[in-house]
Amino acid sequence: MAVKIRLKRGGSKQRPFYRIVAADSRCPRDGRFIDTIGIYNPIPAEYEVKIDEEKALYWLNNGAIPTDTVKNLLSKQGIIKKYTESKKEGK
Repeated sequence: MAVKIRLKRGGSKQRPFYRIVAADSRCPRDGRFIDTIGIYNPIPAEYEVKIDEEKALYWLNNGAIPTDTVKNLLSKQGIIKKYTESKKEGK
């Protein structure tokens, strides 16, 4: 089972709200997911990104592949840097 870390859309028209989830790559965008990692609200007045660092690192260490948008969000939070450093320490 290929796991991806991706966005799951919520909210109404013109007011998107996303959950960052770990999901099977074969499931649809808003379909079944395995675990919720965080939230992302892109609306400028209410902009917020909250990511559970432990869960994100757990899924990355277990082979989950983030989508491009999620990878950008994780790198802004510094999680990708910690992940690459932990991989270097393991070698």
